[in-house]
Amino acid sequence: MKALRNFMDKIKPTFEKGGKLYFLHSSFDAFETFLFVSDKVTKRGTHIRDSHDMKRNMIIVVLALMPALFFGMWNVGYQHSLLVGETNTLLQNFFFGLAKVFPIIVVSYVSGLGVEFISAQIRKHEVNEGVLVTGMLIPLIVPVDVPLWMVSVATIFSIIIGKEVFGGTGMNIVNPALLTRAFLFFAYPSKMSGDKVWINGVSELEKLPDGFSGATPLSQAITENFTGFTNSIGDAISTRELFLGCIPGSIGETSTLAILIGAFILILTGVASWKIMFSALIGGLSMAGLLQYLGVGTMHIEFYNHLFLGGFAFGMVFMATDPVTAAQTETGKWIYGFLAGTIAIIVRVLNPAYPEGVMLAILLMNVFAPLIDYYVAEANIKRRLKRAKSCCKIIFYK
Repeated sequence: MKALRNFMDKIKPTFEKGGKLYFLHSSFDAFETFLFVSDKVTKRGTHIRDSHDMKRNMIIVVLALMPALFFGMWNVGYQHSLLVGETNTLLQNFFFGLAKVFPIIVVSYVSGLGVEFISAQIRKHEVNEGVLVTGMLIPLIVPVDVPLWMVSVATIFSIIIGKEVFGGTGMNIVNPALLTRAFLFFAYPSKMSGDKVWINGVSELEKLPDGFSGATPLSQAITENFTGFTNSIGDAISTRELFLGCIPGSIGETSTLAILIGAFILILTGVASWKIMFSALIGGLSMAGLLQYLGVGTMHIEFYNHLFLGGFAFGMVFMATDPVTAAQTETGKWIYGFLAGTIAIIVRVLNPAYPEGVMLAILLMNVFAPLIDYYVAEANIKRRLKRAKSCCKIIFYK
């Protein structure tokens, strides 16, 4: 590392003001701060100093996503081997999935970083680390068979429209990864929904066994003749398998267990708010239980199964807790999370044309998060003023 540090110090003047490659200063600074901790310190004013910084937080989120990513890679191979009738080992399934998922990750990062570097050069600002998380989230919320060019187009769109136009990381009002999912869903619905998009190889129709269905358990639940969850070859799926994630679905959204491991990492390190996660869980379970009790909607499943279906767990752990687009006040976090979980179930159960409501619920709450914080702050101000007036009256009478 010392040799690398000496090399960076040697070429650094070339990228500083007055150097031949000063126009690439932002790009050089991004690579340097990625390799080494920044030497910039506060010069004036009062600041709270701790171990938290943007790079640390982003890297922790990426690490928290690893369990869902690795399980997703294995599940891609498992679903494929199940489809074609092969019995492969754990490593065979994993490496098959790795070969399919890795190109999506590369395209996501190249597209996102490309936009970030260009924006930084134009603005002459530093490259923000937020794209490290966005670039990993996008591959986990898409089907394995999604065309790579669609991933690139959607990533570029979301980074530009969802973040850069608002001023970059920390200024965006909606989650860029969710905006990517929304763009893909509404622009290319045939590649993001239906029975033939969730398992690699489903386009090879001549190789499919009789009675094959690539439908996710969530989409199965809205069918009129639904009698229970089944896998791609028609075998019944238990609640345990739903929890573990051995089902068709987006790459990183199937395993609730892997997502919970990631949630534990985020909570333990203080990077994400447990209040949002817990309140979203309560909101989702409460609404699902109420709708099941009333017998409302077209989805007749046990209320607790909603937690294991679709992107509910993934969205509430990794998307709803985004510190930029979520509510900032402590009370607001409870309200924000509860409403996100509640609205997700309402859309899922009451709208048969769109069984997955998590994306729309979180995007909606992203927009309303500032309003929630505003009213929470106003209520706090009024409460404190009322308390101050009461104290003044007591002192006056004394």
